[in-house]
Amino acid sequence: MRILITAVAAMLLAAPAAAQVASRVAPILTTPEARDVWTHARPEIARVTHTDVNLTADFTAKTMTGTATLDILAAPGAKEIVLDADDLDIASIADAKGKPLPYTMGADDPELGSALTIQLNGATRIVIRYASKPGASALQWLAPELTAGKVKPYLFSQGQAINNRSWIPTQDSPGIRQTWSATITVPADLVAVMSGERIDGAKGRPAGKGMHSFRFRMDKPVPIYLLALAVGDLAFKSTGPRSGVWTEPSMLEAAAYEVGDVEKMIDAAQALYGPYRWGRYDMLVLPPSFPFGGMENPTLTFLTPTIITGDRSNTDVVAHELAHSWSGNLVTNATWSDSWLNEGFTTYFENRIMEAVYGPERAAIYADTDWEGLNRDIAAAGGSDAAATRLHGDPGATFGQLDYFKGSTFLRTIERTVGRPKFDAYLRSYFDRHAFQPQTTAGFLADIRANLIKGDANLEALLQLDAWSYGPGLPSNAVHVVSATLAAIDTQREAFVAGGPASAVQTRGWSTQEWQRFLVPLPRQMSAARLKELDETLGLSVSTNAYVRSAWLELAIANRYDPALPSLEQFVTHVGRGLLIYPLYSGLMKQGDWGRPIAARLLDKARSGYHPTAASGIERIVHPK
Repeated sequence: MRILITAVAAMLLAAPAAAQVASRVAPILTTPEARDVWTHARPEIARVTHTDVNLTADFTAKTMTGTATLDILAAPGAKEIVLDADDLDIASIADAKGKPLPYTMGADDPELGSALTIQLNGATRIVIRYASKPGASALQWLAPELTAGKVKPYLFSQGQAINNRSWIPTQDSPGIRQTWSATITVPADLVAVMSGERIDGAKGRPAGKGMHSFRFRMDKPVPIYLLALAVGDLAFKSTGPRSGVWTEPSMLEAAAYEVGDVEKMIDAAQALYGPYRWGRYDMLVLPPSFPFGGMENPTLTFLTPTIITGDRSNTDVVAHELAHSWSGNLVTNATWSDSWLNEGFTTYFENRIMEAVYGPERAAIYADTDWEGLNRDIAAAGGSDAAATRLHGDPGATFGQLDYFKGSTFLRTIERTVGRPKFDAYLRSYFDRHAFQPQTTAGFLADIRANLIKGDANLEALLQLDAWSYGPGLPSNAVHVVSATLAAIDTQREAFVAGGPASAVQTRGWSTQEWQRFLVPLPRQMSAARLKELDETLGLSVSTNAYVRSAWLELAIANRYDPALPSLEQFVTHVGRGLLIYPLYSGLMKQGDWGRPIAARLLDKARSGYHPTAASGIERIVHPK
């Protein structure tokens, strides 16, 4: 299918960019499947090409206050532009000369926020004076006691999927790429970092009244969900010529060690699929309330502290976020209906990086673990005929981690069918062809047919592209990578389930994935005596590995094992990563009169330490409407 570029974008491709924009305006897609139902914007009429924010962080009021200046590209005759805004206090809107522009704020949609419609009156730049609200879904304001240092407050943002509209009025859609710049003013004893080039150095510049300002810019067009901010008591340590890690001082040495292989990963990634195009690759290890494993914000990946286990067994998270620098950040799903183009590609690429750095068996462990998760998700979604097991579908409707697991298995199946050298050459050319552009499933299928299959009817039949992309379940050609290491774990687990002593389980040197392979499939019906033996022998309730602890607590909850409840309470009040805590709350709710009161009590106690997106997700689990 030929990708269409709107007349608006076509004009810009031949025109000079605005002064602060270092690269051409990215095209938008106008094919039917590229319509984003999660935005109010109508970019084919008028679109934002550059967003500049000048904001002050008020930790007492929990607001960001200042201006957003937007550069606009409008079709001939366009009279208005529509932005996304979620519960923002708008003070005024004017053109670049200060002349007020009429605007209306539409009705509030609980999921999408409001349409902010601005009459352009010929303006190509507009200035919005506004403030965010304390409950902004993208922002978490942490009291000092919720940080590692316990002395200074902390702020961080999480934009994906559509949360940035709660603190920046712009067009919040992955298909509308923008450049951006920012000036962030914060208390002088804090440091601001963002997902762009730092202009003023690590200490910023004085801004008066006990405040400092920090300036940043991103001169490459990105979807606005990748604009990210953090403010706190932050220190930096280099991990190589292109990379380093930011975090609170007390966590710095451990974090730097854990991500110490990142330069090797960058080399491996470039050897596979072409140059890293973002300059630096720095990382920020956040406080425990960060709701994800990682977030691939360009130039500054956000990471959960749960990966810090001292053995680098969770560096697949680093490899995953690095791989997003190609799949997701460089080539982006145009809508959230096709998020597998982001996560599935990245999970496949992550595995290739892990193989290059750590060897085939380490990569096989991760791939086999994903296969197990894939089949578990398909079963939980309702089986292989369930609509929620499709890769392309309604946004947010794909079950669990199927975007990751099914998407990566799809690409691995193509690799095995056509051969690795041929597929690598194709993927490298794919990233080059579509760099800094949005993509759809239909666009990817058109591309692979034109540049890899090239009319070979036999290869087309072998690959089953449409079945993978649009059908439920797993097609018959799905490739399962089997790990010998995990097969040995299966043998130990089976011996224990058959009645063998926990003391016979040899865990010395186990990675996170080996622990998970042992714990996750254990029977959901076990005696209290066996659970006690397992816990006391393997130290599960006091494990400092968050992945191990979460897997054990899932098992304990399923068995209504009361002695694990103190460990559960300590865990959910100190860990905010959704992957690790959602299953615990869900498990409690499934346990009826025993588990539901526990879930409600724990949420009441832990809510203030969760990111707003995690808190609302758990609220829906514990208090469904």
